Amino acid sequence: MRKTLLLAIAVMSMGALSAQQNNGGISAEMMKEIRLGENGSAAEKAARNALALNAVSELATNADNLAMIDTNFSHRVRTKGITNQYQSGRCWLFTGLNILRAKMIDDHNLGGMEFSQNYLFFYDQLEKCNLFLQAVIDTKHLAMESREVEWLFKNPLSDGGQFTGVSNLVMKYGVVPAEVMPENHQSNNTSQISNLIKLKLREYGLILREQRDRRAPVALKTEMLKEIYSMLVRAYGVPPTEFEWTMRDKDNNVISTKTYTPQSFYAEYFGEIDLEKDFVMVMNDPSREYYKVYEIEYDRHMYDGDNWLYLNLPIEEVKAMAIASIKDNTAMYFSCDVGKFLLSKKGTLDINNFDYESLMGVEFPMNKEQRVRTFASGSSHAMTLIAVDLDEQGNPKKWMVENSWGPTSGWKGNLIMTDEWFEEYMFRVVVDKKYIPAETLKLLEQKPIELPSWDPMFAYEE
Repeated sequence: MRKTLLLAIAVMSMGALSAQQNNGGISAEMMKEIRLGENGSAAEKAARNALALNAVSELATNADNLAMIDTNFSHRVRTKGITNQYQSGRCWLFTGLNILRAKMIDDHNLGGMEFSQNYLFFYDQLEKCNLFLQAVIDTKHLAMESREVEWLFKNPLSDGGQFTGVSNLVMKYGVVPAEVMPENHQSNNTSQISNLIKLKLREYGLILREQRDRRAPVALKTEMLKEIYSMLVRAYGVPPTEFEWTMRDKDNNVISTKTYTPQSFYAEYFGEIDLEKDFVMVMNDPSREYYKVYEIEYDRHMYDGDNWLYLNLPIEEVKAMAIASIKDNTAMYFSCDVGKFLLSKKGTLDINNFDYESLMGVEFPMNKEQRVRTFASGSSHAMTLIAVDLDEQGNPKKWMVENSWGPTSGWKGNLIMTDEWFEEYMFRVVVDKKYIPAETLKLLEQKPIELPSWDPMFAYEE
């Protein structure tokens, strides 16, 4: 159909030029040409009638693909429990902590446990506020209308994020069990508090830009952060600096009771893991050159933290690393364009779940590279990659991720994706360096190509 369309365009181009108005508008002659696309067939009328009363996603559901996909996996990381981020954009944080959780449960034979997302989210918001305020100070010499300053004021704060936020926050602030700083209504529903803090940040940003004393902004910023801290405490509670915790095994027997700081807790149970140095974010972005390292400006969670840095690789190489990690019982941070072809009822991600072309009578032929370049697709959600099903030749047939939408969503709280969907809509996987070939690791020695904050790949995962 695409070839037919291109041929038709070529044939009609001369006539269309004469029909178009000089100002580029739709002339009466052009409207006549456009209306020829409506053929008035019975099938077209049936589709129009159906669309008048039903959702597109319901009508486009592919009846030939309704059977549940096979839920057996040849290789699966040992995990227990499903978390729930509720009405918040904290998927990145849940995903990162779920990776640590799976390891701790397996290492210590626990019946289950969960880390406090609320604890690290508190510091995430405080650090992002400081990042914005300091960036405003750093860009005072630029006009308010400059694209960089405009971007800052449009994006002063977000509850979304990515893996470098997890790594920087954990290594600086440690972790605490969920019961030490539990979730509350505001942490489960972040938008209203976030909007209030963003309003305050924009006010502060204007004040900082007006300061002429080179020494004043630092003291002024500290006073501003005091007020922000107070707002965060009211919303999310006081983050603990010390706590007592009892570890119990899967049979509920007490293993130990100790007093920890958040940092000593991480050191005791994960001291051998340096999240900032031991992991690499690999990406499949066909719109950019492969085997290059890219860095996104301001794409970090704290001013003194790390910008998002990723190594762009062909999809087959990304798959090989992910398979090696899963075979070694190591879960991974994984992000994708989750809204594409998601059939929530089954919990599957499959490009055959919906047949939009038959419903609408047109084709949608863009490939992954074209969708990225035109902002039609990009990473939107992070989950924990925990399983792969390999055929007899070792090729992946399907994959599974542990989600953070609660135990009743998807398939037992998980999402299962076909390998074809994985290729089209997977973007990022964070892999332990030990699963990456030595020659690939050498690529990280090159100077990163810096991309602006408004790059299509910047968008936080939520």
